[in-house]
Amino acid sequence: MRVILQRVSQASVLVDEKIIGAIKKGYLLLVGVGKDDTEEDCDYLARKVSQMRLFEDDEGKTNLDLEAVNGSILSISQFTLLANTKKGNRPSFTNAASPELGEKLYEYFNESLVKKGHVVEKGEFGALMQVSLINDGPATIILDSKDK
Repeated sequence: MRVILQRVSQASVLVDEKIIGAIKKGYLLLVGVGKDDTEEDCDYLARKVSQMRLFEDDEGKTNLDLEAVNGSILSISQFTLLANTKKGNRPSFTNAASPELGEKLYEYFNESLVKKGHVVEKGEFGALMQVSLINDGPATIILDSKDK
């Protein structure tokens, strides 16, 4: 499972020209579920996201987590994060989870974040979405459950 975490001052997602999720200060998460991923991978990454300290304290050091700044999460499913580009110029997505498994684990991951006390807005699994964000910093972190 792979998550691209972006610290944002605001982010939103549109489906059919309607905003279905929006946050102010917090994290935009692009979430890719792999075919071999499990709930354990989701739990690991939910814990990493929750404990990530990317916000500045009074001394300008990145010591504060999401809870400390009363931030929110916008979580977007993105199977293309599992693309394999080693051969040719057309990405292969054979490492991505099936839609059924992908949606199940994406929802489980989001529920895990909510259980940790976070406000989580979401995109629509499988939909064509337009995501807007203002990356604060910019600060972008790549998290992968296979790195544990």
